Amino acid sequence: MSGFSPEWLALREPADLAARNRQVLTACGRAFEDQDTVRVCDVGAGTGASVRALVDLLPRRQFWTLVDSDETNLSAAFDQLARWGTDVKAYDGGLAMRKGERELFVRTHACDVAATPACWPKGTDLVTASALFDLTSARWLDAFVALLSTQKVALLSMLTFDGLITAEPAHPLDGAVAEAFCSHQQRDKGFGPAAGPRAAEVLEVSLENAGYEIETGESPWAIDRGASALLYATLAGIASAVQETQTVPPEDIEQWLRASVINTRLLTIGHRDVFARPTKT
Repeated sequence: MSGFSPEWLALREPADLAARNRQVLTACGRAFEDQDTVRVCDVGAGTGASVRALVDLLPRRQFWTLVDSDETNLSAAFDQLARWGTDVKAYDGGLAMRKGERELFVRTHACDVAATPACWPKGTDLVTASALFDLTSARWLDAFVALLSTQKVALLSMLTFDGLITAEPAHPLDGAVAEAFCSHQQRDKGFGPAAGPRAAEVLEVSLENAGYEIETGESPWAIDRGASALLYATLAGIASAVQETQTVPPEDIEQWLRASVINTRLLTIGHRDVFARPTKT
């Protein structure tokens, strides 16, 4: 598994679903409970996991635009959503479907989000994003929030990495590995120097300064041995990133990875969620 391939996104989807903060989700649902229809744009949409995660939270008729720079992921999103929904039909270049009592209309848009922060269609009520903002820079986040604020669009941000990495049982190298990984997370991911573990704080401050009302909460991954494939892939991914920093000796990284794969019963990766609603004027 590498990058944001459909295989990696499928592997992490159950952990993401379990981790999302219920209080933050409830705040989002309440903001739209008096509407029959909502228009949502999911930024960095991957294979459409946000549609599957949020379908029951939002109003009866949902118009989704899935935005991603990777057309392979967007193609996989259509395939997965077509298998997930019922009464699936072609609709305006996208798909129309039902899921329980909900009626959904889904379109995709390939876009370089780094270059185009305001990638949502006109008339969007809610922008969503999962595991995206820790890849972006503080400057990009401020520009993104300013554009949201100008158009009075609500935001649901989920699963932004906050720097927490802990394992049970602990390993003597855990601290050095976590520090190096967080340093790697602040490298340029295409948006400028990444905010990494500071992204949630940067985002929340920017939203408050723009006049948004926000609800925040933690959304940690808790990966146990019952999710062995995700556990291994996450540990291996951390080790690979740490190796690139050249701050921990390679033999120490190998020792840490071997021991962690064998011994780790629970790996916790910290995230934060936020729902931001523009204040009425």
